[in-house]
Amino acid sequence: MFKITPIPIFDDNYIWLLQQGTDAVAVDPGSAEPLLDYLKAHGLNLVAILATHHHADHVGGLPVLASAAPCPVYGPGSIAGVTNPVTDGDTIRLLDQDFRIIGLPGHTLDHIGYVGAGGVFCGDTLFAAGCGRLFEGTPAQMFHSLSTLAALPQDTQVYCTHEYTLSNLRFARAVEPDSAPLAARILNETAKRETGQPTLPSSIGLELATNPFLRTTEPAVIAAAQNRDPATRQPVGVFAALRRWKDEFRG
Repeated sequence: MFKITPIPIFDDNYIWLLQQGTDAVAVDPGSAEPLLDYLKAHGLNLVAILATHHHADHVGGLPVLASAAPCPVYGPGSIAGVTNPVTDGDTIRLLDQDFRIIGLPGHTLDHIGYVGAGGVFCGDTLFAAGCGRLFEGTPAQMFHSLSTLAALPQDTQVYCTHEYTLSNLRFARAVEPDSAPLAARILNETAKRETGQPTLPSSIGLELATNPFLRTTEPAVIAAAQNRDPATRQPVGVFAALRRWKDEFRG
């Protein structure tokens, strides 16, 4: 039986653990200890690690894991500790599943995602109801990366790595205050957090319906972006205006 579990770390990160039988694959282990504790408690053997990008809260656990649970580490070749570099278009097979690597520059230039097991492990590119900040890439790069994710089947599960959903939804409501799907999602996700449940994974279909960064051709989203920047016209410009707005949003 294939199982995917979020392991909370830091204030709002998740390590995603994919499990088949007693074999497990960890995605973005920013800290080693919670992962090692989980593996021990559940009698699991770590057979691989997947990294999406070089930020410490995603790969900070690699040095400890290299000695405590040595296994192949897949990820961008720019990351220290990666033993098996992968890039856009590659395919790897783990836990009897094929995972396709897609390039997702924008948050960082080396960012990649892994598509497989019915989901996409997208690090800090696409969040539930939001997207990552542009630390290294351009708005055009991030827009293209989000478009790549938006083109996946709508039932694809979105395994991002931060519990930012409620704050992202507050911004989404500022962009589209009259959206009924958004209002319903806010109620649903708030109820989850009130009982200590994660809001993740999301799905591509849900993001297309409620995430403003995937809705840059919608009239209401365009109008909201133009209220911030009247010169905004094309979808990339709408995205850039939204991202600047989100960077300073305090709703």
